[in-house]
Amino acid sequence: MDQPNPIKVVFGILRVLRSTRPPASGGTGSFDASSLKTPLDALSTGGIPALAEAKNELDDFVRSASKVSPDSLSRAHALAYWTNLYNAGAMALAVDAFDQGLGSVLRVPGAFGRPIVEVDGESLSLDAIEHAKLRRFGDPRIHGALVCGSLSCPTLRSVPYTGDNIAAELDDQMEKFLLGGGAVLQESTLSLSRIFYWYGRDFVSPARMPTFIPSSKKSVLAALSPWLATEAKTAQKVVYQDYDWGLACNIA
Repeated sequence: MDQPNPIKVVFGILRVLRSTRPPASGGTGSFDASSLKTPLDALSTGGIPALAEAKNELDDFVRSASKVSPDSLSRAHALAYWTNLYNAGAMALAVDAFDQGLGSVLRVPGAFGRPIVEVDGESLSLDAIEHAKLRRFGDPRIHGALVCGSLSCPTLRSVPYTGDNIAAELDDQMEKFLLGGGAVLQESTLSLSRIFYWYGRDFVSPARMPTFIPSSKKSVLAALSPWLATEAKTAQKVVYQDYDWGLACNIA
């Protein structure tokens, strides 16, 4: 089964944190991401093959986003901007894997570490957008919103995120991710997505994001309480699921 090398992952995250400017969203501007709806509609209608046919529209969205100065946006609009841009890049990565006949995005050369867009003079990879931009907003709910072109990742929303409603959209996405398989209760054992093993500390200590020290299962369960089903909150045991990196781009 395809799995990333954890040592390379950690060093890759540290590298982009050192080399990438943190977001400085303090403006009042907004960004209209509605053009991302066309690729999302294609994916919803016909899966990755249809998304591949809409690759030009997906590339057009990335190009339009690259012309924006995200630091001129309000915090909410900047958070929506980076979330949409990341997901667009991940969708493009899934198309690359599909076009090359690969069974996992991890088999695409460079995958999450290769530059995909230049924004404000910075050449950014998916890793840079996730860890050096998005995680620095201190909002752990992004981990239920970002996709990776794989079976175990969260499901894409059928519409782009919006700055005006990003808080409610992220809450909704967290609930859907957990109910849709991210948190599975069997008797008294709660099986959580491995995302919460990797990023559990972000939920426990969001003011310190991005964080790397693992958190106890008990503290992760408590931190996820706002989005968990009632019965899941009282689980006596927590385990983490294996992560399936098989190629997929699911959309709700």
